[in-house]
Amino acid sequence: MRPTLFEFAGGDAAFLRLAAAHHARCLADPELNHPFSHADLNPQHVARLAAYWAEVLGGPPRYSQECADQSSLLRLHAGNGEMGDLGQRFVECFVAAADDADLPADPEFRAVLRAYMEWAVADVLAYSPVDAVVPDGEPVPHWSWDGLQHDTAPA
Repeated sequence: MRPTLFEFAGGDAAFLRLAAAHHARCLADPELNHPFSHADLNPQHVARLAAYWAEVLGGPPRYSQECADQSSLLRLHAGNGEMGDLGQRFVECFVAAADDADLPADPEFRAVLRAYMEWAVADVLAYSPVDAVVPDGEPVPHWSWDGLQHDTAPA
């Protein structure tokens, strides 16, 4: 049986490295650094991001059990208005962070990671209009080697 993306990446430690590397890349980006350098940024941001990506990509449901659901995550990023090229910059930081975190260089795995993040950014940006309304009860999405899984239903 094929391992989950979470397992293939290397488990929790790999996702913590990925989240830390991504955070560092975003801080270094002249356009992305602003949202990542707020004084009120949750001190657990990197750990929570790692838990979120781990759960999305086949790991344990720690984020949804200990932090929030997808609706809460979307609300954190909603209503900011026109975002310019921030979404693409975010994707490129994520792709480069996979190298920084020493995730497997397998081309199929890397293509799936990119496809996931492109989808995730589009999902978040769908709520960027100032008057955007995020629906309640959206579950954390699940992504596999085959893409978005439609087996989740709101709680």
